[in-house]
Amino acid sequence: MPPSPAPHPLLRRLLELDRPYPTFEGEALEREVRRHYRWNLGVNVAEVALFFFGMSFIASTTILPLFVSKLTTSTLAVGLVALLAQGGWYLPQLFTAHATERVPRMRPINVNIGFFAERLPLWALVFAASLAVRAPAAALILTVASYAWHTLGAGAIAPAWQELVGRCFPVDRRGFFMGFGSFVGTGFGALGSVASVALLAALPYPKSFMAVFGIGAFSVLLSLAFMTQVREPVPARVQPHQSTAEFWSGVRDILRAGGNFGWYLGGRVTMAFGALGVGFLTLSAIRTWGVSDATVGGYTGVTLLGEAAGMLILGALADRRGHKLSLELATLAFAAAFALTAWSPGPGVYYPAFVLIGFGLGGQITSGIMLTLEFAPPGRQPTYAGLVNTSLGIAGVTAPLAGAWLAARDFGLLFLLAVVLNLLAFLVLLLRVRDPRHLASAPPERPPL
Repeated sequence: MPPSPAPHPLLRRLLELDRPYPTFEGEALEREVRRHYRWNLGVNVAEVALFFFGMSFIASTTILPLFVSKLTTSTLAVGLVALLAQGGWYLPQLFTAHATERVPRMRPINVNIGFFAERLPLWALVFAASLAVRAPAAALILTVASYAWHTLGAGAIAPAWQELVGRCFPVDRRGFFMGFGSFVGTGFGALGSVASVALLAALPYPKSFMAVFGIGAFSVLLSLAFMTQVREPVPARVQPHQSTAEFWSGVRDILRAGGNFGWYLGGRVTMAFGALGVGFLTLSAIRTWGVSDATVGGYTGVTLLGEAAGMLILGALADRRGHKLSLELATLAFAAAFALTAWSPGPGVYYPAFVLIGFGLGGQITSGIMLTLEFAPPGRQPTYAGLVNTSLGIAGVTAPLAGAWLAARDFGLLFLLAVVLNLLAFLVLLLRVRDPRHLASAPPERPPL
């Protein structure tokens, strides 16, 4: 096999490839994980808290659709935002998984590459808001482009983030980290949503959006400071270097094998198609019931509260009963939310619907990521995560386009289809997928806290 080309000097510097670091394996690696557990829990929770606080000001289910609806009457534009929100983070992951597996440390990817790929583009939303009155078409293009940069950039580094979580937290504490960390984060996010409601009500358009986008971008950037403090236990490399052809051949072998992982992948993809109505809940409330901007900000708050509850409850449940059960309950929450909005007897029904959407998102974030890691053999987590999440990205790109077409005709029909798809995903997970943790010969040992 010919040697891989040497990375560009700038890329080597960003990835810190020339900086020395210790490696561990076996029991020594486990001791290193336990030794830094409390520290890594603290700095990761702080990073998540600030990140969630910032993103509550740029919420893809409420604030961004509201801003876009002021720039254009096209449902397609709202559909593009929903497409990016549901597919942008997922889509690139398989295409960056191979490169991720070849880098020994994950923190430099998340910090140095993440600064340019994920954090920086959010500042363009502030400039887009400043153009909203005098050049709404340019503002719309810049909004979609900058949000695309953010979501796709975040997706490109996502395999490294998932691998970093897997390295820092033992299997039976990952649910606690994801649940508790995101609970704290969504608590901060709820505070952010209250502030966004006040700013949208108090400031004239478009200064209100310049303010909320500016606060959001600053907070997301500030959260990166805590990521720099993560103490990453680096395992000794166990996977041999693969050529690109060998990597893709391995991906095809995983898909051909099917089995338990194949059913899991099918259930997750069906669940992703079931989210085709998420981006249109706010638009439905605006056009059907004429709700105010402040009410939309309130939807963000209750979504975050539901998300916090989902992450805390389902994260704790996952550590004890497995992530599969938590994912099944999240799917039922989505189905119930869409059933409420399909019925839609009045504007008040959107509050419990957004709570359920948040609860489902909380379970999906907590258990969807962690369950995939449990399917993967050691050293192959980025590949398995990339395969699942890129498949979800393809569904996430396709589903909002179908959602936009249906939303232009009948919101009720759109939400009923979402109910059916989520119930189908639930049945696949319940009846065909076996929890990989329960297939293990012995449960992992819980580390001392």
